[in-house]
Amino acid sequence: MDVRRSGDRFRGGDPATGDSAGIETLHAFSFGRFYDPDNLRFGPVLACNEERLAPGAGFDEHPHSHTEIVTWVVEGELTHRDSAAHATVVRAGDVQHLSSAAGVRHVERNDGERPLTFIQMWLSPLEPGGEPSYTHVAGIADATPYALPEAGAMLHVCRPSEGERTVVPDAAGVYVHVARGEVSLDGEQLGEGDSARITRSRGLELVALRDAEVLVWELGAV
Repeated sequence: MDVRRSGDRFRGGDPATGDSAGIETLHAFSFGRFYDPDNLRFGPVLACNEERLAPGAGFDEHPHSHTEIVTWVVEGELTHRDSAAHATVVRAGDVQHLSSAAGVRHVERNDGERPLTFIQMWLSPLEPGGEPSYTHVAGIADATPYALPEAGAMLHVCRPSEGERTVVPDAAGVYVHVARGEVSLDGEQLGEGDSARITRSRGLELVALRDAEVLVWELGAV
């Protein structure tokens, strides 16, 4: 198990000036100008970015291709528009999946009155190309994982209350990201923004040290 701490993430964006005014990004993997050859991916997981957008801030239209983009809103509301004619407001507790396939363009903004925080995870597809697609699942339940067969992966959203135990899937690879709260995993204490990369997971449990929200990717290969 490889634990990565919140404070070690790469910082992007600038809340004050320039094109990225009102945006702060925390990158868990090598990303853009933050190049780290030893931190390029974990199995199909290419990126796990925590995005914090002030009211009125956002990302203008930009392209993606050959990437499965899964977004989890922690707080606030995310406005999404794309070149395939999808227009959606994604709220806390929703899962959004944009399969960029051979190519798509989209806009992401905070058009609300409150700060917006979302976790965006990029995964590599098993097969390149195809037609882009979009899925929005409102209010995903804890016991209902979101399957991502395009990347051979499955997302489990865990919201354990303090003292509650949650079983970690037995899998070739597991990627754990703490969106809020605090948990213990195999003796390691993980707080908000901390993550763990686990190979050949067997018999592990998360224990909530206080109420938590944890994103757990079950991966078919690493």
